[in-house]
Amino acid sequence: MFELAALAGTLGIYLLSSRLSRRFGNPPLLNPALLSLVVVAIVLLALRIPYPNYFQAVRPIHFMLGPATVALAYPLYLQWPRLKTLYRPLFLALLCGSVAGILSAVLIGRTFGLPQNVQLALAPKSVTTPIAMGIMDKLGGEPALAAVFVVLTGLVGATWTFGMLDLLRVKDPAVRGFAQGLSAHGFGTARAFQLDHRLGAFAGLAMALNGLLTAILVPLLIRWI
Repeated sequence: MFELAALAGTLGIYLLSSRLSRRFGNPPLLNPALLSLVVVAIVLLALRIPYPNYFQAVRPIHFMLGPATVALAYPLYLQWPRLKTLYRPLFLALLCGSVAGILSAVLIGRTFGLPQNVQLALAPKSVTTPIAMGIMDKLGGEPALAAVFVVLTGLVGATWTFGMLDLLRVKDPAVRGFAQGLSAHGFGTARAFQLDHRLGAFAGLAMALNGLLTAILVPLLIRWI
């Protein structure tokens, strides 16, 4: 009974958050993912429900992340003519963005004197939670801490990335979407799809490729720095 209530409640919270966001014109601070996260956290704390129990109850949602990620290939396929003309600059942006995302986080942590385990957990902050936790597991770090930084990065990126791009007068949907997915992984991709399918297609591409590249680069760069 608890599993059914948790699953229905989570889906209901997300649907209501999406409706509220659309009602006010999809502003960044009313991101459905952010609203849902906050509401679910408040409910769990208020009802004193342990997170492991909740996570076990909503495992079907977690399972669907895999098929949902694969489904991102379809909107990208629709953008194939544009992608063929941009693959070189996008690859360069991917490489620079991935390296910068890793090094900047670790070096900022080192500058502020953060513990070694915190610096390590910061390195994969710009990829999805399962990839970040897998990287930490292989490196002997703290997967739970990495997951926290991933969520924070996604929330901040989904809220502010497009605003930053507006200030820089970046208008191309491919560039805007790719930057969003590269910096804010799943949260950013969800935000991109909320606004435009072209943004979402390139955000999904950046999210997937950055996950792969980060899994390769983090073990190499961490030993070097």
